[in-house]
Amino acid sequence: MSKRPWGFVVGGLLVALLLAGVVSNYASAHPDGLDSSLLKGCTVDAEGEITGGSCPAQQERDHELADSPLADYGVRGLDNDFLSTGLSGVLGVLLTFAVGGGVFWLLRRSGPQPSTADVSGGEPAADRPQGRAAESPAGDASRAARSR
Repeated sequence: MSKRPWGFVVGGLLVALLLAGVVSNYASAHPDGLDSSLLKGCTVDAEGEITGGSCPAQQERDHELADSPLADYGVRGLDNDFLSTGLSGVLGVLLTFAVGGGVFWLLRRSGPQPSTADVSGGEPAADRPQGRAAESPAGDASRAARSR
């Protein structure tokens, strides 16, 4: 494959950057699923604080990386929530693209190199017999059958 899909890769990167930088800001701030199932059995007030009952969410604690620069879908130190969320998404996409591209580049560089036999589809040209001797045994058998 001689054509490199640069247009496809760049287009995909631009779509991912757009989704991460802009559309991610419109995701629900109150997702359902795991969060809601962990609150079953508890009484929750309007701010989402547990006021009573017994549920697994009461065992919640901060993650070890809670103080990292991109924790909680934002950039620490930015007060504008829209900008913070968008910038963290863009940085995440760029970091993922860089790591993935680096891994694919390394795999491509360290992969098996084609030999001259692989490129020509058989024996290397210098080792390939020429003329009538180059015909296959099947060709010899069919020629013998025709001469009978």
